[in-house]
Amino acid sequence: MTIISIKNELTKALHGRYAVPLFDVFEMQGMEGVMDALTEKRAPTIIGIYSPYAALPNCRALAAYVRCRAEDTDVPVSLMLDHGASVDQCLEMLSYGFTDVMYDGSSLPLEENIANTRRVVDAAHAAGVSVEAELGHVGMGDQYDSLGSRGLGFTDPVSVEHFVEATGVDFLAIAFGNAHGLYKGEPHLDLKLVAEIRRRVNVPLVMHGGTGLSDEQFRAAIAAGISKINFATSIMNTAADNMRLAAAKPEASMFDIYAGIRAAYSQWCGRLYEVFGAAGRV
Repeated sequence: MTIISIKNELTKALHGRYAVPLFDVFEMQGMEGVMDALTEKRAPTIIGIYSPYAALPNCRALAAYVRCRAEDTDVPVSLMLDHGASVDQCLEMLSYGFTDVMYDGSSLPLEENIANTRRVVDAAHAAGVSVEAELGHVGMGDQYDSLGSRGLGFTDPVSVEHFVEATGVDFLAIAFGNAHGLYKGEPHLDLKLVAEIRRRVNVPLVMHGGTGLSDEQFRAAIAAGISKINFATSIMNTAADNMRLAAAKPEASMFDIYAGIRAAYSQWCGRLYEVFGAAGRV
């Protein structure tokens, strides 16, 4: 299957009450692990390249590798810029063959976020690429006590309709107690806020910051209206643990160590497809 924009799959997820995952990859072994899992579970998948890595000279080559491997399966796969740092970076990724981009203007004043997102949307839609934006601000887990647990940075539901209409964005990342990385303290998700935003707009809603949430919290967020979930930190930590264990063996080869990355992605992705309800949706 030719690699595709994830927009139609997210629309299916919205109506089917499940979520499509985004898994960030950084090199070939991670991509192979995702391929193992999505082929077995028959689940639509988004491969994310995180913006600092998108700025590296090898990004174009990595994007080409992802596209090539995605074309070896009949499962829908998309390639997405994760947390695009600028309008220019988003536009550059269009030339690299990305099927979807996220522009993250969440730290900017509302109208500046709208104006920049609109510029990305206009260019991306002309190229057949879909766009995610962020309203509110999903912070880091180590700041959770002062952010997520107190409602700071949460998405303002009153602004959502104006933002979506003014930008023409295809899907929207929201902040409702979720955080990137490892949470400091127990995460508390404001699912009533998710449900209210879901009632106000028809675009698929996105949750960033999946590491540290329970299966029950994932399912509750999906039931409230989340259709896409980004997940990375736990996979990377497991990959690092696997590599350390392999490297500690005197007879370990380079291939034994690298295999820990593929195994981490394969195991985590396979399990999360089931939790998110995405398995068997192809």
